[in-house]
Amino acid sequence: MRKLLLLCSLLLTACQPTPAPGSPTHTTDDPLQPYLTGTPIATNTPNVLIIVETPQPTSTMQVYVIESGDTISEIAEKFNISQSDLLAANPDLNPNALTIGQTVFIPDPSAQLAAASTPTPVPAPVTQAVCHPSADSGVWCFALIQNNSADLLENISAQITLLDKDNNPVASQTTFPILDVIEPNSSLPVYAYFPNTSADVTPQIQLLSAMYGGASRYLPATLNNTVAQIDWDGKSAHVSGLVILPAESNAANQVWVAAVAYDENGTVVGVKRWEGGALQPGGSMRFEFVVSSLGGVIEAVEFAVQARP
Repeated sequence: MRKLLLLCSLLLTACQPTPAPGSPTHTTDDPLQPYLTGTPIATNTPNVLIIVETPQPTSTMQVYVIESGDTISEIAEKFNISQSDLLAANPDLNPNALTIGQTVFIPDPSAQLAAASTPTPVPAPVTQAVCHPSADSGVWCFALIQNNSADLLENISAQITLLDKDNNPVASQTTFPILDVIEPNSSLPVYAYFPNTSADVTPQIQLLSAMYGGASRYLPATLNNTVAQIDWDGKSAHVSGLVILPAESNAANQVWVAAVAYDENGTVVGVKRWEGGALQPGGSMRFEFVVSSLGGVIEAVEFAVQARP
């Protein structure tokens, strides 16, 4: 897999009222300019906390099979547990991509350590943490996870806790990256939306899970002919390109392309994921979508691709 950088704008519009990453509709009347990109600049990491001890498993753990129409909130409500406990007990579970027939562990709600059945995460650096205020009195927060190894990094989850000016916690969420894996020598952000939250907060990041391996579960898809056209105000861009699957690969049933936008300081200002269908070996698939910025003007967009059989 390979990622390409291009100047562009990005995702998650600050005016969007719904608490999920997205982007505004792009009209063909808007003037667009093509840009080349530079490598985003690393920023300082505020209040980053990494787990160093292995949490103890819970004494009681049920297994639930996901059914059609299930959501994380509905499953948590059904078993009278919090969403954060449910997600912490299932660090490889992507709440935005539940699969019918998938099994999840249900922790014992009476156990104090019900959310702590994960192994010690590998020491993946968190290179930045930032929050951007939204127009509906909330904040979007991002934390950039770096994979400095030569292996795929998967099962990534982190907890974002917001601190007020007196360093008191005001909100917390378990978060995940936009793809299931981070490629070698690259990075992806985890992110969360906090409604009704003041912009005067500091994000604290705690890595909950991360492990190396899993290469056999992913296919060697690559990106080619990627193009980003930035809008005149630098707040959104139209991106496109090709996903290519080598002839010697197995067929892919799921193809995802992620775009991560950065400002001139290398700070994450938004993300967006495009989801494609099946792709046969030796074939290609075109992707095209609009990404928008939650923060300042976009200076670079980093792409990543994930394909699974």
